[in-house]
Amino acid sequence: MATKNFVEELRWRGILHDVMPGTEELLLRENVAGYIGFDPTADSLHIGHLAQIMTLLNFQRAGHKPYALVGGATGMVGDPSGKSTERNLLSEDILQHNVACVKNQLERFLDFKGSNAAEMVNNYDWFKNYLFLDFIRDIGKHITVSYMMAKDSVQKRLEAGLSFTEFTYQLVQGYDFYWLYTNKNCKLQMGGSDQWGNIVTGTELIRRKANGEAYALTTKLITKADGSKFGKTEEGNIWLDPKKTSPYKFYQYWLNTSDEDAANFIKIFTQLSKDEIESLVNEHAIAPHQRKLQQVLAKDVTVRVHTEEEFNLAVKASNILFGNSTTEELQSLNEETLLAVFEGVPQTTISKSAFENHANVTDLLSVTTNGFVFTSKGEARKMIQAGGVSINKTKIEDANAKGSFVLLQNKYLLAQKGKKNYYLIKVD
Repeated sequence: MATKNFVEELRWRGILHDVMPGTEELLLRENVAGYIGFDPTADSLHIGHLAQIMTLLNFQRAGHKPYALVGGATGMVGDPSGKSTERNLLSEDILQHNVACVKNQLERFLDFKGSNAAEMVNNYDWFKNYLFLDFIRDIGKHITVSYMMAKDSVQKRLEAGLSFTEFTYQLVQGYDFYWLYTNKNCKLQMGGSDQWGNIVTGTELIRRKANGEAYALTTKLITKADGSKFGKTEEGNIWLDPKKTSPYKFYQYWLNTSDEDAANFIKIFTQLSKDEIESLVNEHAIAPHQRKLQQVLAKDVTVRVHTEEEFNLAVKASNILFGNSTTEELQSLNEETLLAVFEGVPQTTISKSAFENHANVTDLLSVTTNGFVFTSKGEARKMIQAGGVSINKTKIEDANAKGSFVLLQNKYLLAQKGKKNYYLIKVD
């Protein structure tokens, strides 16, 4: 017996889209193996995948056994669902690298060791030796062309052009479900709402070829209240890999969500209970300026995807930019976080000898840096005397002092002019 109602869990979290009749009853009656597929077209998942990852996590916590299928084979084909054009096909070497990276990220969410341990499978393992003639004889004969043509994912692409490769994708994904049903007793496939057509092809194949019963469940595609695309910024995707999106930028993305989005996202992307979330929503409504929902959401997701340590660094970094922070906090940032925080801030480079031989701080911020912070000594001196200049978060009191500045990470100085104008000086 399942430990809790998985379908109801998705329903109150506002993520359930469609569910095949009989699915909820099956999941309440017995512990079920179910899967979601992840296409390894990049060497990192992004937050657009998080809803599916959290679906698997909720599935496991309801007592069921989750399979994460990484499509090493289907990644070579390309799924037309939700796409307006055919995508570039990747080589086997690149796909294998991507598969390994995706597995590492999924292991941060799912329990691969417990009684209902998650398992990772790669459909390349059962497709690599499957001959084309065998496939069309064994599988192709069970699904009619008219059945395949009726799918929305096919219809939407007919005018723009749909290759045979993409047209057959639903057969390939349908066989994945059949293989998992036959070899792993997997009775449920889950995915985003755009995957419904591909998923039910699998249930149909299982019915016709194995005389079995399999089930389908889809989740809503995540949207933002203002209509902009979830998980995207001007720079592109928000990745789970810290090398592609720094923990600081990742944290800031969630922290900057609107009140309406935060109230939805905290249900979808955290494991907080219904009572806890309702309490937070009420607390937020009393004092929305404190952004309680956003803070709890940003912490929960950042710690889960990265670490508590990276979260703490992200908070320190935010305080440096937007709050009253200390020199010690600035010095505690690692170079990666420092550069992530001040990406887009004006930067210049001076030689080590120029840094060591500058006459005084006025000279350093004007002449030595070639007018980088101040265009003249007079301008620098005037603002220093007015108390508006800091270096490494320490206010400069004396315009004529040389100052013994400790370089951040042995190579950077952070100059601040007024409250919001930052300048990063690299000593090379």
